[in-house]
Formats: sequence, C-alpha cells, structure tokens
Amino acid sequence: MVELRIFIPFALVIIFSATAVFAQTPAPGIPCAQKSNTSCEECLKNVTCLWCKSTKKCLDYPVRTILPPHSLCPLKDARWGMCWMDFQALIITMSVIAGLIIIATLVCCFCCCKCENIGAKKFEAKMERQVDKMKARQEERKAEMKIRHEEIRKKYGLTGANPYSRF
Repeated sequence: MVELRIFIPFALVIIFSATAVFAQTPAPGIPCAQKSNTSCEECLKNVTCLWCKSTKKCLDYPVRTILPPHSLCPLKDARWGMCWMDFQALIITMSVIAGLIIIATLVCCFCCCKCENIGAKKFEAKMERQVDKMKARQEERKAEMKIRHEEIRKKYGLTGANPYSRF
C-alpha cells in the first residue's frame, strides 16, 4: 500500500505531461524549413521543429537521435519547446529534477519503512510488558495460594507426608 501511495503522483505527472505533448499537433502541410529566418516563437509553434539561434534556422527535429547533433546545431544554441531555454540548460535542469525525485523517493521509502518498524517495535514492547505483568501477577497468586494451603494444612494438622505422594 505504501508503494502505491508513492508512485501515484509520479504516474499522474507522466500522464499529464504526455497529454500536454500530444495535444500539440504539428501545423498541417508547412515544413519547418519554410519558417527559417522568422522568429523562434513562430518556428516552435510546430512541435516537430527545432530552432537554431546562431543560424536562425528552423529545422526538423532529428527524432532518430535524442539530442540534436553538433553539426546540425550546437546544444547551447538549440531551442525546442521553449525559446527561452536552450538544450544544455534543459538537460541540466531535467537531470537535477530527476535526481531530486529519485533521492526524495528513496528518502520517503526509507523513512516510511523505518517509521513502520518503529511502530511495530513499540507495539511488540508494549505487548511484552503486558505479558510480563500477567506472569508476575500469576506467580504472586500461586505464592498466595500456596501460603493459604499451608495455613489450612497447619490448622487441621495435615503437615505430615502425603500418603498419596508415591503414586
């Protein structure tokens, strides 16, 4: 149950991100190369386009490679999705965010497991104390009963050896 609570927010973020990406559709019939020498905003209206700031060219995003090759456009000049953030900053930002998410997940898992174990240990210690108290009370009652039986034996003169003890 704990694992499910942790991974539901991540699943929701992925689903919303995917719907945001797929909601942007490319402009029908207008290739990216025709938007060269315009503006970054105009080029990036089409999701499949990549803007190169140094050459002011609008290029088709190279989908076969994850990152655009340096021969096409240097990473510090490449823009995709947002005009104000280049690929270098995007890569650094995404890796830092991913690292923070992984660290936060590990810390949450560690803390949750540790807290659950602490609660279980407290419960077990409480139960042990109760069992010890019950045993102590039982021993006291046994001792009281023995004393009472001895007093009754003394009263009626039955302190001698029990004739049935050898059976």
